[in-house]
Amino acid sequence: MHFFYLDESGCNGRDLTNQEQPIFVIGGIVLRDEGWNKTHSEFLKIIENYFSGVIPENFEFHTHDLFSPNGSGHFRNHTRERRNSLINSLLDLIINRKHHFLHFAIDKKKLNEYDTSLVTNKDYFDLKVPYIVGYDYFITICEYYTKNSLGKSARALIILDEKDIFIQDIESVTNFRRFEAIPSKRVKWISEFSYAVDSKKNTMIQLSDLLLFLTKKYLEIENGYRDNYPIEVKNTFREFYRKIHNRTVCKSLIIEGNRGSATYDKFLNEIFSKPTLRWNSKNY
Repeated sequence: MHFFYLDESGCNGRDLTNQEQPIFVIGGIVLRDEGWNKTHSEFLKIIENYFSGVIPENFEFHTHDLFSPNGSGHFRNHTRERRNSLINSLLDLIINRKHHFLHFAIDKKKLNEYDTSLVTNKDYFDLKVPYIVGYDYFITICEYYTKNSLGKSARALIILDEKDIFIQDIESVTNFRRFEAIPSKRVKWISEFSYAVDSKKNTMIQLSDLLLFLTKKYLEIENGYRDNYPIEVKNTFREFYRKIHNRTVCKSLIIEGNRGSATYDKFLNEIFSKPTLRWNSKNY
């Protein structure tokens, strides 16, 4: 069994005009069930080393604490260099453990401007809601990746970080993809969908949140939303993104590619946020 963890970054519900959150990213870490305990224990060792051998009481890892201007929570007043070192250690953990990362990013401005009345055969969810568009597509890439990369006997479990405002939408999309779509389009390799138990303390949700946040910030830089960032900040986020890119699978859009899906495939291609072609080598 493979676990597909699902979290998001840059979510403002149905608001597509929030200038502080121009990019929405959904996705998470992929790992085999037997790999969970080892990764969890290595995660705790990294946190323990960071805090000089003693993890603070009631510690919970929150990405936003790391990126507050002066740090917040258990990272309050920690230098940026020290916090960046922790981020690199966690990214290296994912690389060394050979976990994969799946994600889908949406440029909200492009979604806001897109005439979704042109899209056909997708009337079972609201095409103007980034989270639900992303959730439906995440099901698609989980199915594709499990079928084509993990072997005929592989099966997947999607574990979601509960999103209260979209519970009904999530259940509706899930039900449609499992039971109401035409037989050839129904999910076959995803065995179950589940909400994480105490997701705020779930290591894989926490790590997924970190990867998604770093991906979102770099896509904002690459797509012209953070031109005011200093060059060293842009380069720092690029270094983080290089490590994430190393473990990212399904980097290109997975399209249905048939006549009935042509308008939806075009829609996804238009709103899909990705780095520029020269992202890995250009000078900022």
